[in-house]
Amino acid sequence: MTQSVTKLTWLWLAVAIIVVDQATKYWAEHILRYGVIDILPIFDLSLAHNTGSAFGFLGGLGGIQHVFFVTLAVVVSIVLTIFIAKLKSHERHLAVAYSLIIGGAIGNAIDRLIYQYVIDFIHWFYKDWHYPHFNVADIAIFIGAALLIAEAFEKPFLNTSTTLNNSTEADSNENSTR
Repeated sequence: MTQSVTKLTWLWLAVAIIVVDQATKYWAEHILRYGVIDILPIFDLSLAHNTGSAFGFLGGLGGIQHVFFVTLAVVVSIVLTIFIAKLKSHERHLAVAYSLIIGGAIGNAIDRLIYQYVIDFIHWFYKDWHYPHFNVADIAIFIGAALLIAEAFEKPFLNTSTTLNNSTEADSNENSTR
């Protein structure tokens, strides 16, 4: 039980993502409604309300998509929290990836519950080409997914061979004392 509690402390990262995401969206909703903040010739901060998912996918379904996306966020967050609890001590990279995804999913789900849309405000573009607006939650989900892809290619970012060997030894000792 103590080991699971220790592993679940990685969820502080999810909470931090949620707090930063909601704070930046609050700022965007209250400041950017008055206009665009140009940062670079290819980057600005401008308010957008997304009723769909990534790239506005499923945005025109009349509201049923909100139930789907909130339910999906809750289910994914529960499953990933269970995964975190079952990780071995040397699998910190997975705990970080799962926590980032949880924080991003819940951050966007909060918007859907409160507003029926997600507040986006980060905007990249070049001439007539515009990348869809996104937010801190989207960045967290993207980074978490990229870390999982790195794991799939056996390139975990938080492990070194020394860390892996020491943690594997500690996990073996922990299992032998049970």
